Amino acid sequence: MSAKAAAGTTYDVAIAGGGYVGLSLALALKSADPSMGVVVIDPKPMDILHKDPRASAIAAAASRMLDQLGIWQDILPSAQPINEMIVTDSKLRDAVRPVFLTFGGETTEGEPFAHMVPNGVMLPALYAAAKDRGVAFAAPDTAASFKSGPDSVSLSLASGAALEARLLVAADGVRSKLRDLAGIRTVHWDYGQSGIVTTVSHERPHEGRAEEHFLPAGPFAILPLPGNRSSLVWTEKTDDARRLVASDDFTFEMELERRFGHHLGTLQLAGPRNAYPLGLTLARDFVRPRFALAGDAAHGIHPIAGQGLNMGFKDVAALAEVLVTARRLGQDVGAFDVLERYQRWRRFDAFQMGVVTDVLNRLFSNDNDILRAARDFGLGLVERMPSLKTRFIKEAAGFAGPVPRLLTGEPI
Repeated sequence: MSAKAAAGTTYDVAIAGGGYVGLSLALALKSADPSMGVVVIDPKPMDILHKDPRASAIAAAASRMLDQLGIWQDILPSAQPINEMIVTDSKLRDAVRPVFLTFGGETTEGEPFAHMVPNGVMLPALYAAAKDRGVAFAAPDTAASFKSGPDSVSLSLASGAALEARLLVAADGVRSKLRDLAGIRTVHWDYGQSGIVTTVSHERPHEGRAEEHFLPAGPFAILPLPGNRSSLVWTEKTDDARRLVASDDFTFEMELERRFGHHLGTLQLAGPRNAYPLGLTLARDFVRPRFALAGDAAHGIHPIAGQGLNMGFKDVAALAEVLVTARRLGQDVGAFDVLERYQRWRRFDAFQMGVVTDVLNRLFSNDNDILRAARDFGLGLVERMPSLKTRFIKEAAGFAGPVPRLLTGEPI
């Protein structure tokens, strides 16, 4: 069973951040090697995780990993498979939005390329499983500073406590304090956009269809949830997003209806609305001696392709495989040559996805008629090339490139 983090104990791995990435990494390490000492540090009490009202798109590869970690069957009854995806490109005032691209929803027979999963189900499942496997927790608490030595890293926590570990993993988000303390520089720019996230109910069933409408201000994604509900990721210029979030329900719903359309009948807000600033943040290095980045601390990208969280799960699968393999060979999990294997595996892929999402956002978030004609021609071309569509589905499902064992559903 789990325990409180103990002073005087030298853990194998300390993980700063108890979100999806931190918890799944802790669970993956303890599942593969129960003797490994793992501690998770998070500023929030872990028992409030079920209160997150949002939902996340989980690619097929990530669901295979969660199945291998023993929690997918607990999550699945609350998940909504994405059976189809359509892409449109139009102006906001256009009465008709022609569909330029459609994707079937299966990677293999009976396996959708993604599911929508409520955060309030997935996070508690990860926490319960990690706790059951013996992961230690220091929460609520924060890693305030650290110092890497030849054999371990010393952490000073905000509470005044101190911890020792052979490796510190920063999974503390896109504004990672630990990344800055490690002296890792980033490539960063702001898009001047914010993503409005909320949930709506609608009169007619969505039939498991996801929609991405490219509008001049940015993509407007409709993602199916169980029942007649959908999760929205609505991109607007930051000032407009703030105005919309601060508006009354009637004004918000009127603006929402202009973008959503009437194909699913009457709409009604079914959850809180929040806006999150969008930008690109890529760490120049993913590792330092006895230190590694994972998840948004390593790469924060635009949600246009829905790959942010799934990239974090790729980090988890790759880092867990590298660390567990090294330990089985009698190597030091915090040694720089071990961590460089993880960096070689993940850094190029993260930079590549960052560039792709950046180009897509710049190409589609505008009202230029010449660019619209060019991109619509490109979308139509992809629609007529089954092999290219299959490649895109493989990428969206998380199976492109060298895939860690957990993402194929195999144990480490």
